[in-house]
Amino acid sequence: MLLVSLSLINYNSIIVNRFISFILGFLLVASATFAEDVKIIASAPSEVEVGDKFQIKFKVNTTDVSQFNAPNFKGFEVLYGPSTSTSSSYQFINGRATSSSSITYAYTLLCEKAGSYVISGATVEVDGKTIKSNDVSVKVHPLGKGASSQPNNPGGASRMQTTRPVTTGGNIKSSDLFMTATANKTKVYEQEAIILTYKIYTLVNLTQLDGKLPSLDGFQIQEIPLPRTKQFQIEHYNGRNYRTVVWSQYLLFPQKSGKFVIPSITYEGVVQEVNPNIDPIEAFFNGTGGVIDLKKKLTTPQVAINVLPLPEKPEGFSGAVGKFDISSSINTNDLKTNEAINLKVKITGAGNMKLIGAPDVNFPADFECYDPKITDKFSNTSAGLSGFREFEYLAVPRSHGKFTIPPVEFVYFDPSAKSYKTIKTQPYEINVAKGKGGANGAVADFTNVQRSVDNLGTDIRYIKRGDTVLRRDKEIFFATLSYWLCYVVALFIFAIVVILVSKVRKENANVAAARGRKANKIATKRLKLSALLLKQRTQTEFYEEVLKALWGYIADKLNMPQEQLNKDNIQTRLEERGAEQALISEFIDVLNRCEFARYAPTAGNDAMGAVYDSAIGVISKMENQIKARKK
Repeated sequence: MLLVSLSLINYNSIIVNRFISFILGFLLVASATFAEDVKIIASAPSEVEVGDKFQIKFKVNTTDVSQFNAPNFKGFEVLYGPSTSTSSSYQFINGRATSSSSITYAYTLLCEKAGSYVISGATVEVDGKTIKSNDVSVKVHPLGKGASSQPNNPGGASRMQTTRPVTTGGNIKSSDLFMTATANKTKVYEQEAIILTYKIYTLVNLTQLDGKLPSLDGFQIQEIPLPRTKQFQIEHYNGRNYRTVVWSQYLLFPQKSGKFVIPSITYEGVVQEVNPNIDPIEAFFNGTGGVIDLKKKLTTPQVAINVLPLPEKPEGFSGAVGKFDISSSINTNDLKTNEAINLKVKITGAGNMKLIGAPDVNFPADFECYDPKITDKFSNTSAGLSGFREFEYLAVPRSHGKFTIPPVEFVYFDPSAKSYKTIKTQPYEINVAKGKGGANGAVADFTNVQRSVDNLGTDIRYIKRGDTVLRRDKEIFFATLSYWLCYVVALFIFAIVVILVSKVRKENANVAAARGRKANKIATKRLKLSALLLKQRTQTEFYEEVLKALWGYIADKLNMPQEQLNKDNIQTRLEERGAEQALISEFIDVLNRCEFARYAPTAGNDAMGAVYDSAIGVISKMENQIKARKK
């Protein structure tokens, strides 16, 4: 009862501790939620068509809203709203609580007049404070032949936003579905970034599109990642309202000057439309919906690019084109000889970042330098690769004194200014004290005498001074008496190992003989367990183990299978092996005594000990007699 009570108390304490931890975590989450800045963000489609129904949403990053005030939707008819939805999440990671919660107010609007509208921001009150959202601009295109005003639904094998299938009679005109190819710049310098954009314009239900930009001679190409799910928008183009989406974008870096043409690309598209030849009722019951897929090829226009050569390159220019800045840092200005110094040079900006080489750092001649470690962090933008490339230099001073690391210069070409620019870092004054002794310390003692050696650390070393100690080489071991004796001893050991291995293999090959040799060892192990049972005075288990030891021994010794083991066969086989009749009778007598005591355990401990001694004795006699007969 005491143990049960202690277990209940321990279990209850665990529950209480967990409950307290949960409450504390929840309070931390709540305090973190209220402590963050409250924001309200408004979002709506930027372009719609007259008669389209669309939603405008106001999302607040907290649910502790005391009042929400909608804006004046002037020019729009409010069909429904506000509808509210909330979301929240709680996380406990490494003992730290984080949370996020939000509430969204949504309105469904309708506009029946074309034009450009601005919906002012909504306001909310949180903890007595009034917070306003951003304004939203919506352009309403006039109604006409153009994009379908049916609501958009996600779908399609290529994760493309689709609409309700329409009927074209299988004749999809080029004005109903086409792609454009545009470059943000058509006249650039070498290595200046170009954004190449492929955009879809459609009045039909395009569900799939396959194709990609081929390799272009003279350009380095990098694809700009875009969302996999294509969300179409309404755009008024050439007097019609199209559903449009940017399909792909590429960042191009021209590698040489000249006039280039980016070739046309042929895309394979799939358009889904209603089949007018199928009865709608029959299509419904057949599960087809009366929809068919039509294949359509889309060919993009060519794009001409004029690449101008760079002006005459100045000294130190390594090919960087764009807009850049440079900065540097050093881990210490005071150190000792043979200690390492780290100098970091960081180049930030936008351009052909991958072609920026390591700037030259003119370390003092007494510094031993290593190749820089390069760290990159940049992303694709309309100006090229934007981010930074950092170079970390490691240098070790080998002599003491005061040194100066001069400014690091970086030369690049600015396409907007059409000229080269040079930027520099700051210089660094380094104080190097004497280090501890050793070979390098000795070098430092002759600094003033040998400062004129300019190529230290590359090909010219200091001249060694002082007394030179010469040592005689040791005697050659090859072809000596000891050398040949090692060979003889190794061969002798090898021969002995071969003989022993052959003998063991022959013995193991005779399974019956091997089984007979191991019979005594196995019986001895079994009798050890019988001795333990004898001490515990467990009669039934004791006699069972003695029987197992006796039957197992005689089966292994005589190489007899289990199905032939009986007293008559044992007597016959022992007589064939030359065992004396008295020994055979003694062995069978021990078996009979064990079997009788096993099924009628009435004897005392003295009888158990007598049986144990008899079993050991008869096995020993049997082992000695059979071995003697073999000899």
